[in-house]
Amino acid sequence: MDIVPAKRSKRKTEAHESPKMSILFVASEAVPFAKEGGLGDVVGTLPKFLHAMGHDVRIVIPRYYRVDKEKYGLKMIAGPMGVWMGVIGMMWCAVYEARLPGSGVPVYFIEHENFFGRDSGLYSKDGKGFLDNDNRFVFLSRAALELCKTLFFKPDVIHVHDWHTAIVPVFLNTAYRYEPLLGDSATLLTIHNMQHQGDFYRGLMDVLDIGREHFNPRGLEFYGRTNLLKGGLYHATLLNAVSPTYSQEIRTPAHDWRLGGVLRERASDLYGILNGVDYEEWDPETDRLIAANYSESDLSDKAICKQDLQKEFKLHERPEVPVIGMVSRLVRQKGIDILAGAIHRMMSWDVQFVLLGNGEPWAHHFFSDLCSKYPGRFGCYIGYSNPLAHKIEAGSDFFLMPSRFEPCGLNQMFSLRYGAVPIVRAVGGLNDTVENYDDQTGDGTGFKFNDPTPEAIIGTTGWAVHLYYNRREAIEGIVRRGMRKRFTWEGSAKKYEELYLRAVKKRIGDARFNERFK
Repeated sequence: MDIVPAKRSKRKTEAHESPKMSILFVASEAVPFAKEGGLGDVVGTLPKFLHAMGHDVRIVIPRYYRVDKEKYGLKMIAGPMGVWMGVIGMMWCAVYEARLPGSGVPVYFIEHENFFGRDSGLYSKDGKGFLDNDNRFVFLSRAALELCKTLFFKPDVIHVHDWHTAIVPVFLNTAYRYEPLLGDSATLLTIHNMQHQGDFYRGLMDVLDIGREHFNPRGLEFYGRTNLLKGGLYHATLLNAVSPTYSQEIRTPAHDWRLGGVLRERASDLYGILNGVDYEEWDPETDRLIAANYSESDLSDKAICKQDLQKEFKLHERPEVPVIGMVSRLVRQKGIDILAGAIHRMMSWDVQFVLLGNGEPWAHHFFSDLCSKYPGRFGCYIGYSNPLAHKIEAGSDFFLMPSRFEPCGLNQMFSLRYGAVPIVRAVGGLNDTVENYDDQTGDGTGFKFNDPTPEAIIGTTGWAVHLYYNRREAIEGIVRRGMRKRFTWEGSAKKYEELYLRAVKKRIGDARFNERFK
């Protein structure tokens, strides 16, 4: 759905003509402090661009113990601050403040040792989610609202992300509806991944303490359990997903994870805004992590990056052979099991393959074994390494992403910029950012397939490899078109600004909106 800009105020600034808003981000992670997925990239990047546009933007996240106080200059600004947790009673926290690196955006850290002081992952340990994840993120959500009262901060919009903070809109429509600082705040709920919903036991309603009347099919009740994401989907002023295609897909049975009915009901309030790329980090012309720099006008030194990648993964140093790269979590969502069914056929061709990632134990063993089965032709690194990720983008000829679903995806956008032609399944953000090669017109920036099957991967990758060996000029055209593409955060931030204005107008009405921003 296209976003139509809300009516703009007459108030203008030299840098930007739109009304200036107070915007609060409440999320479970943000780069560079704590990250386990794309959610952290958005929360740690988008506010910088909104701040540069003149908005008062602030962020609230947990103070996980992996966040080094000295490194980031955290200073305590409040505490003890009380947070009501219903049947549990009043709980207390401290609040620290720092600045988002590279900007003046304040970041507030909610510190509670029992909830966030863990030497492990953000949400789980050894692949098992923490049993108190419900209380942890209900506490974070309510603490963020209490912090607004403590700081006398009145947000025009509160931007929440996924199930972890989806309860904030519910609180604003119930327990905080008549709070002077918060009652008028609009909310935007961004869906980064519908699969994870915050689905907990019925008794969580007693912790929320908003009244059992909200435990119903048009609220938080979901097959007899309390579903935090569902509550947010019903209560948020507006909703958006992290790509236009994904915003459509999550209304269908194939991708809705049983919440499609809610999204179809709220279809007029659901938008799709593509995530952006930080081109200061991901640019082959300036990247310091790769062996040589190059551009779309001079690709000659990409060959040096390819040779460096082959050395790094102990592949035969053959400049003429196509290298297929992949950086991915090794999980079902990413289609890693489908790839397993296709890889032996693909390795029967004259190609090389490099893989970086971690995930399911079976995948670790399966792909590691391929290194000995195809020595000098298959390279694998189990784990994650940012320098290696950059080397794979720069040194690969093709980049494979066979995802079952992909809300946005960033690697395909990196690949376009680095001249590693993407081969992707036509879902979510992959479909929005990659243009399928047209053999008749010669247009396109990559290769797409529809079916989540080994045969589809084999057929489409085989087509790309065939062109590489037999029509190199076609591949070079695809590379250069892709490298010229840009998916900037500046563009995404402007779309979010329009959505925030629309949410505020919907929350307080046209008359009060015009009065506030006149």
